[in-house]
Amino acid sequence: MGAAMRRLIGAVVPALLAAPAWAHDSGQPHDEPPGWTLDPGIIVPLLVALLLFVVGWRRLARRSGQGMERWGRNARLFGTGWLILGIALVSPLHEAGERSFAAHMFEHEVIMLVAAPLLVLSRPLPVMLWAFPAAGRRAIGRLVASPAVAVPWRTLSAPFTATLVQAAALWLWHAPALFDLALAHDGWHAAQHLSFLVSALFFWSAMLGRHTAAGTAALCLVATSIVSGALGALMAFATSPWYAGYARLGLAPWGLTPAEDQQLAGLLMWVPGGLVHAGAALIVMRRLLRTAHG
Repeated sequence: MGAAMRRLIGAVVPALLAAPAWAHDSGQPHDEPPGWTLDPGIIVPLLVALLLFVVGWRRLARRSGQGMERWGRNARLFGTGWLILGIALVSPLHEAGERSFAAHMFEHEVIMLVAAPLLVLSRPLPVMLWAFPAAGRRAIGRLVASPAVAVPWRTLSAPFTATLVQAAALWLWHAPALFDLALAHDGWHAAQHLSFLVSALFFWSAMLGRHTAAGTAALCLVATSIVSGALGALMAFATSPWYAGYARLGLAPWGLTPAEDQQLAGLLMWVPGGLVHAGAALIVMRRLLRTAHG
């Protein structure tokens, strides 16, 4: 395992760069590098979200006595999170993920561990609400306060529920049947990414929320680190590929066999993913200890 592990580690950096590509789930190589994904189903929602935030932010900044300075942090966090999410979904990384499991895993990690918490920290929903006229804000407020929306929202944003939902999304979508389905069909691929993003947004909303006890957040973060790390470890130590869509390619674009490509993907889920959740748990525990001492 030592030589194979060194080979995998040596392939991490080039595996995250564009390289000669392979056809999506066809098993047939071609010479074109991964391209940009200019899909209206991705571009339009990203632009709509950006437009709503910018319009709402400008209105709030004008109404605020402290002007734009007060809302600058929200704008910077949202802009950074939005840009990272856009890069993950639109840049060549997205298409590379259809040809290499390691690239696919890296895309998932960027969405769930970087973009999602940044977007949550920007508190975008109240800002976006101000993009609508007064009558629209009142109508949306009534809808959000209705039991049909409020009850599911409270349930999904509760710490333990959010943790379970995100863990279920991770494990279910990495089951071979569902993952191969996502590789073979664009609609299922979009559903996979949407479920990862939405579950991560609910999870980080719960972990970073003001009403979540620090001890509860730390426990959920540690549990998530263990659950995602276990899945990553299973992939990292597997000696045969789990997914037929990648196995048919023969070799990943960077010269890795399907099993080695999967092992690299497992390492990406196991190590960086575990470190992010464990680090967030330590930060929360530090806040808890600071409060306890005074």
